[in-house]
Amino acid sequence: MERVFNFSAGPGAIAQSVLEKAASELVCYGDKGMSIMEMSHRSAMYIEVYEGAKQALRNLMKIPDNYEILFLHGGATMQFSAIPLNIMKKEGNADYVDSGNFAHLAAVEAERYGKVNIVASSKEDNYAYVPDVDQIKFNADADYVHITTNNTIYGTRYTKLPDTGDVPLVADASSNILSEPMDVSKFGVIYAGAQKNIGPAGLCVLIVRKDLLVDACPLCPKLLNWKLQVKNDSMVNTPNTYGIYMAKLGFEWLAGLGGIDAIYEINKQKAALLYDYIDQSKLFKGCAQKEYRSLMNVTFVTGDADKDAAFVKYATKQGLVNLKGHRNVGGMRASIYNAMPLRGVEKLVEVMAAFEKENA
Repeated sequence: MERVFNFSAGPGAIAQSVLEKAASELVCYGDKGMSIMEMSHRSAMYIEVYEGAKQALRNLMKIPDNYEILFLHGGATMQFSAIPLNIMKKEGNADYVDSGNFAHLAAVEAERYGKVNIVASSKEDNYAYVPDVDQIKFNADADYVHITTNNTIYGTRYTKLPDTGDVPLVADASSNILSEPMDVSKFGVIYAGAQKNIGPAGLCVLIVRKDLLVDACPLCPKLLNWKLQVKNDSMVNTPNTYGIYMAKLGFEWLAGLGGIDAIYEINKQKAALLYDYIDQSKLFKGCAQKEYRSLMNVTFVTGDADKDAAFVKYATKQGLVNLKGHRNVGGMRASIYNAMPLRGVEKLVEVMAAFEKENA
């Protein structure tokens, strides 16, 4: 069967060459006589894979030496708890910017462990934009500031980082990590679920500045304890060995394209192609405010729920799948992560134009 163009928001598309490489090594990895999935995580042969993944990510993102890299279980959502348990001081507080569904969920979870200050929110406007960072008054005594750099569900992103002074900036970058340059030195912590731009689901990448590796809250479970995980090279228990291997292949694929700067240019081209069509369309309308439009998740509607459903069905028949919008929003969402080729977006525009001609 011919492969479709998969616009899923997550788990998202993986580059075909990565899948083919993984398939060729599934039964027997190199000259090791076994699959990656069978290897002991403490064996020399697997440690080579693990260290290779860490170094490949450090090279791609130009991660400074004063940052540690962890490969953890639980996706990004588990870090909603780990963050306050690790860096919120006793009887402490943290600032959260509520810019979308996952930003909101992160704040709700943090409230279990300390005081959360919602310093800005776009919830009342259906998260159609990211709050203006220049207008936010952050608390100088906050233990950290938390943002979500790209809003997967509503299709918005930060185009400018907030200035938080000496307060560490913590970012959930799940849906735009590796898609555009990020100055890691501006952050105290960056974390991201793997299932959008890194690899398969079930893995979280965490990048943490070393001075933030302090003693965690006494109630912190050992698997969420960053200091302990760093001490054990992400292996307090058996890590997601195959997920880390797949991430390594993804990092190497991206490096082969020319790295983050190169994919950023491609991503801007893909997004511009789709947004330009939406902006001139008489049928389709974008949902996010133009200034804050995501390069990764493009949300749009026709204004008629039945017509939206008809378009999703029509596109599926043309080999364009998973375009249905999130249940909180409706309409359509095209997730055009790194692995989505330009041709996939070109075909989407062609199908949108054909549908519009028949239904406008």
